[in-house]
Amino acid sequence: MTQIRKGQAPAPLERNEFHLQFFRSFVDPTFDAVKDALSKVEEVAWSNYSKGRKTPVTEKAGNEFVDPNYDLSVEWKATRDRLLAAEKTQKDPATKSRVLLICGAARNDGSCPGEISKSFRMTLWAREILEAGGIEVDLLDLSLLISGYDQHIYPCKACVSTAMPLCHWPCSCYPNHGQRQTNDWMAEIYEKWTAAHAVIICTPVYWYQTPSVLKLMIDRLVCADGGNPDPTTTAGKNVELAKEVELRGWSYPKHLAGRAYGLVVHGDVAGIEGVRRGLSDWLDWMGLIDAGPKSRLDRFIGYYESYAESHEALDRDTAVQEEVRNVARAVSHAVEKLRSGNLSNPDEDLNSPRPK
Repeated sequence: MTQIRKGQAPAPLERNEFHLQFFRSFVDPTFDAVKDALSKVEEVAWSNYSKGRKTPVTEKAGNEFVDPNYDLSVEWKATRDRLLAAEKTQKDPATKSRVLLICGAARNDGSCPGEISKSFRMTLWAREILEAGGIEVDLLDLSLLISGYDQHIYPCKACVSTAMPLCHWPCSCYPNHGQRQTNDWMAEIYEKWTAAHAVIICTPVYWYQTPSVLKLMIDRLVCADGGNPDPTTTAGKNVELAKEVELRGWSYPKHLAGRAYGLVVHGDVAGIEGVRRGLSDWLDWMGLIDAGPKSRLDRFIGYYESYAESHEALDRDTAVQEEVRNVARAVSHAVEKLRSGNLSNPDEDLNSPRPK
């Protein structure tokens, strides 16, 4: 057994610190009328926190898992069952083709920015093309993280770096009720990815990188690439057991492999090629198949022009508008070939000498 390194985590909150942290969510004076009720809720929350009640509602895993008697989270099991159902539907040749269209910009007009994003406009152009071709479109607008009530994609905890089998598919790190880490949007997003035959991501460049709303989703999809579909094999988050399982040999299952993808990356000054390359490499690594050169677009819009007139710059750039539509057309053609069995990665049957 490899040595498990310790010594980074801070001590749990003391009672008074917990009190201060809890009530930071209720500074609005309108909560004063229910302060006594909130204090009672706080007592329960403190008890759950101090006892580490991560998954308070469980049921026996059952015979489909390695350890049938393991107390499995009801919430995790429900998400996992939806993924199995979505995968079955996705593989059914009688169902309509489906594309997950992702808006990776953080901006929308429902919060401080006060205006829609250019990425969102691009997703609408892509949707028109896809729907005209008879494809069902699932539009995932990640900007809802800035304007949706109690909407969250929590950060990846990097369980995979401790041992790959510790990273469960779907992610079992959340919800963590004792830590008040609930309403995790990823449970729904995993289902969207699983149900899709292809994915198109439209995103701007923020400081040479993808926007934080998009990067949160990307990091939490690590469990789709090598993740463990049976948490009972590691007794949940048992580090020692997870390391043992990996060192005995791990298959690194690619749960989303075989789907097609397209990309639209835009910026105003710099960084578009790096972001497009990073996204392509990530999707290739997960086993998705690009829909051809015209499906991977990076363009400047309003190069070194004012932010205030960026939408006007996009209005004028009819060429980039048509290029965005071509991304959707390329993905539409790829999905048709994929579902007829005529699209695959040429190297998919090769065994990697470095599986991971």
